[in-house]
Amino acid sequence: MRYLLLSACLALLVSSCSVYKVEVQQGNVVTQEMIDKLKPGMTRSQVRFVLGTPLITDAFHLDRWDYYYYLRPSNKNTGESQRLTVIFKNDTLVSVQNDKPGKSETQSPQS
Repeated sequence: MRYLLLSACLALLVSSCSVYKVEVQQGNVVTQEMIDKLKPGMTRSQVRFVLGTPLITDAFHLDRWDYYYYLRPSNKNTGESQRLTVIFKNDTLVSVQNDKPGKSETQSPQS
C-alpha cells in the first residue's frame, strides 16, 4: 500500500512538471490569395470585403489601412509577424505594401 501511494505521488509530481504553451495568434490573417484579388480603383468597401476590417485605422492617415498579423507557434519561443498596408487616394485603392519575406517591399495590385 505504501509503494502504491508513493508511486501515485511520484506520477502526480512528474506529470505536473510539463508546461503547456499556448499558440499565440493575433491580428488579421491575410493570404496571398486575398492580396491577388485586390485591383487598382477598388473602393474602400470592396477592399474591406476582400481583406476584412483593418486592425488599425489611423486618425492622422485616413487614406492608409494597416493589417497586422502575429503568430507564435506553441513549440517555439519566437514568432513571425506580417504587415500589409493598403493606400487609398480619393477613396479608391492605389497601392499595397507587403513586408512579407520573399515579396517586394512595395507592390501594386494585379490588374
